[in-house]
Amino acid sequence: MIIIGERINTSRKSIDEAVDKRDRAFLQDEARKQEAAGAAFIDVNCGSRLKSECDDFLWLVDLIQEAVSIPLCLDSPDPKVLAAGLKQVKQRPLINSITLEPDRFDEVASILEGDGADVIGLCMDETGIPNTTEKTVENAVRLVKKLEALGLKRSSIYLDPLIQPLSTDTENGNTALASITTIMESLSGVHTTCGLSNVSYGLPERYLINRTFLVCAMDKGLDSAIIDPLDKKIMTNLLTAEMILGRDDYCGNFIDAMRDGKIAS
Repeated sequence: MIIIGERINTSRKSIDEAVDKRDRAFLQDEARKQEAAGAAFIDVNCGSRLKSECDDFLWLVDLIQEAVSIPLCLDSPDPKVLAAGLKQVKQRPLINSITLEPDRFDEVASILEGDGADVIGLCMDETGIPNTTEKTVENAVRLVKKLEALGLKRSSIYLDPLIQPLSTDTENGNTALASITTIMESLSGVHTTCGLSNVSYGLPERYLINRTFLVCAMDKGLDSAIIDPLDKKIMTNLLTAEMILGRDDYCGNFIDAMRDGKIAS
């Protein structure tokens, strides 16, 4: 399971304050802890700081790279910020994100040409977020075709089916799971990922819903997620599911995590 550590996001009060104070030690510690907990990428997101996003983003990119050995996920709604970040990274990053919306696609595509980064593709077009599996998969196929035309390999493409809240429609979970299944079966070689917490928006006991949905999605083929790797309970569900699904040889990862005190019963 490819974990994209979500904690370096200025929408979180503690991160926003640390960026204001230029608290390098706190922010680097946040990044190191996520790497130690199993993150494969550290997400960097300053999208909430509209007036100073680019300066703050580039400052964060530099200091986090000093602290960890894993690559970054460059996460911004502004393609110019993504382009600036791409020039500063030392390892091949993950770009979050591109869509089929013509303007967004063209702006981010210009950054991706030459296969210099992996990319998260949101399965939406100019009509908005799809509400059926059929439309989600149709968008996924179109995205892959267009990204391959830019020179990206399927292994560099992470498709996000855009999980919608159960609170607005109790069928949204089934729609998302069916989309993951079909994408992974019909587009061999791609990854699927998601912002997991969307599924529980507006409901009580959100962490329980998120953890349960993660296990269901992994069974359907989900192989990446944007999560908090310091959340012991969600990581416990992830490790346990990988073991049960036969993705943990000799149960080694689960046993090691137990010995290291990383399992929450």
